[in-house]
Amino acid sequence: MDLVEISAGTRPPVCKIMDFGKFQYEQAKREKEQKKGKKKTDIKGIRIGFKTGDHDQELKRKQTEEFLNEGDKVRVEIVLRGREKAHKPLARTILEAFLRKISSPYRVEELMAPHPNGFSITLLPTPKTNQQEKEKPDNSIPIDEKQVIH
Repeated sequence: MDLVEISAGTRPPVCKIMDFGKFQYEQAKREKEQKKGKKKTDIKGIRIGFKTGDHDQELKRKQTEEFLNEGDKVRVEIVLRGREKAHKPLARTILEAFLRKISSPYRVEELMAPHPNGFSITLLPTPKTNQQEKEKPDNSIPIDEKQVIH
């Protein structure tokens, strides 16, 4: 048996005589039970090429909708290779057209422009909660350069 301080912040401090190992076990069990109810959100990735066909984009759109419906964030990335790097505005329009096809409610959390060393444009759509759906029902895509995060 051990003398265990239960709450140190009170005056006078509360102590109990108990088995300290059993006390630690019960605390760990309570913490584990609290964590069980929370859902961990994952970030799933979808890559679209510059020349990706309509059918392939349709499959990737369905995957994106499934991920959003499950509550996961989705990193949608368009990769630019070779001569495609000179056509960044066209790549952005392809990416925006892809996002307009998504029927699940989402909001764009992050837009990353092409970096000097990395040659891809990335968007991070996240699923909308019920409160966010009431505020803004349409799917929004940040197009302004002011909203681009570098």
